[in-house]
Amino acid sequence: MPTVEELYRNYGILADATEQVGQHKDAYQVILDGVKGGTKEKRLAAQFIPKFFKHFPELADSAINAQLDLCEDEDVSIRRQAIKELPQFATGENLPRVADILTQLLQTDDSAEFNLVNNALLSIFKMDAKGTLGGLFSQILQGEDIVRERAIKFLSTKLKTLPDEVLTKEVEELILTESKKVLEDVTGEEFVLFMKILSGLKSLQTVSGRQQLVELVAEQADLEQTFNPSDPDCVDRLLQCTRQAVPLFSKNVHSTRFVTYFCEQVLPNLGTLTTPVEGLDIQLEVLKLLAEMSSFCGDMEKLETNLRKLFDKLLEYMPLPPEEAENGENAGNEEPKLQFSYVECLLYSFHQLGRKLPDFLTAKLNAEKLKDFKIRLQYFARGLQVYIRQLRLALQGKTDLCWEFFIFPYLTTVTLSWKPVQKVEIGQKRASEDTTSGSPPKKSSAGPKRDARQIYNPPSGKYSSNLGNFNYGERFRLGTSNMGD
Repeated sequence: MPTVEELYRNYGILADATEQVGQHKDAYQVILDGVKGGTKEKRLAAQFIPKFFKHFPELADSAINAQLDLCEDEDVSIRRQAIKELPQFATGENLPRVADILTQLLQTDDSAEFNLVNNALLSIFKMDAKGTLGGLFSQILQGEDIVRERAIKFLSTKLKTLPDEVLTKEVEELILTESKKVLEDVTGEEFVLFMKILSGLKSLQTVSGRQQLVELVAEQADLEQTFNPSDPDCVDRLLQCTRQAVPLFSKNVHSTRFVTYFCEQVLPNLGTLTTPVEGLDIQLEVLKLLAEMSSFCGDMEKLETNLRKLFDKLLEYMPLPPEEAENGENAGNEEPKLQFSYVECLLYSFHQLGRKLPDFLTAKLNAEKLKDFKIRLQYFARGLQVYIRQLRLALQGKTDLCWEFFIFPYLTTVTLSWKPVQKVEIGQKRASEDTTSGSPPKKSSAGPKRDARQIYNPPSGKYSSNLGNFNYGERFRLGTSNMGD
C-alpha cells in the first residue's frame, strides 16, 4: 500500500506529464492502490483518481470500482469527498453506470451526503439526460425499496428544476416510456408521484397529451373491471386514480368514461363502500369527485339511464316533509336528517348531465314523480334557509341551487361550494379557455344585468349542533348559482 509521500510523488509525475500523462500507467495504478491505505491515503486517492481518470480508459473499471469503495467507506468525510467527485467519471459509456451508482447512494441517512448525491445526479443530468435516466429507472425497476422510493422522489422534485435544453422532447418521451413500465406495478403513493412527474412535462401540456394522461389513469383505475365496493383496495385505487384525473379534464378532454363508471358501478353501491382510510367519509368523497367530473362529461351512450340513477340516488337524500298532526305539529318524533353536502354533489351532477337532456324532468318523468321531486326540493330549500338564517349568514344575495329547478333548470352556471368563485364584471371579456383548465369557458353576458337572480354565497364555518330541530349531521355549503343568458 502506498504511503502519503508516494501518492504525492506519483501525482506529481502525472501532473508534470501534461500531454503524455497516459504513458504513466504505473503511476496511476499507485494512486488507485491508495484506497487500500489509511484515512489520509484514502482522502488523497478520492481526489487524485478522478483527476486523471479520463487519460486511462483501459483502467476505467478499476478506477470506478476504487472510487466506489471510497463512497462506501466508514469515514463519512471520505465518503463525501468520493461522492463529490463521482461526476468526473461520467464520461461516454460510463455515465449510465455512474448514474446507477449515485441512485443507489440515495439510500444514505446522512443529510449532507444525501445532498451531495442529489447535486451529483443533477450535474450528470445536464451532461447526458438520457444516460442519467437509464441509471435512475434501472434502480426504480430493480433496486431495493428504499432506493426505488428515493429515486422516484428525486424525479418528482428535481425534474422541474432542469432547463429546457436538458428536458428536450426526446428526453420527455423517454421519461414517459419508462414511467409506463413502472406504472405496471406501483403503490398509491408512487402513482401520485408519477402523475406529478408526467403532468409537469411540456410535451404533455397539449390536449392530446392530457388525453394520453387520462388514458393512463383510466388504465390504472381498471375501469374495464367490475367494481367491488367491499374491497378497500379496489375503492382506494379508484379514488386515488380519479383524484389524479380530475385536474386533467377540460372542455376538450372529457371525463365521460369516468362519469359513466361512477354512475353505473359506484352509485348503486354507495352505501356499502369500504375504505382503508380512517375517518374518511367515503360516500361524500365519491360524490364530490363525481360532481367535479360532471362538468366535463362529453356525449354519453346511456345518458337517460345514468340520469335516472342520479335522480333516484338524489331522492334518497331529499326526504319528504314530515306529516303534520291535527294540532299542526310534526306527527313524527323528529325532523328528517338533511345531508346538505351529499345533496349538493348529487344535485350538481344531475344539473350538469341534465343539460344534455333538458327535457328529462318534463318528458322523461311522469307527473307524479315530478310533483314528488318538487315537494322534496321545496322542503329541502326551506331547511337550507333555516340553516343559513340560524347561522346568521342570511345576508343579501343568498339563494340556493334548489330554486333553479323551479324556474330555469339548465340556464344557470353553478359553482361547487368547495371551489373558488370567479367574479367577472359585466362587459368584461372572459379569458379564452386553456386546454388544461379545471372549468369550461362561460359565455359573456349580453344585455342588462338581471337583478331578479341573485348570486348565492354559501355559508361556511362550524355550526352548532343545537340549531333548530334539524339534524344537519355535517358542515355544508350549497353550490353557488349564477344566472346565465
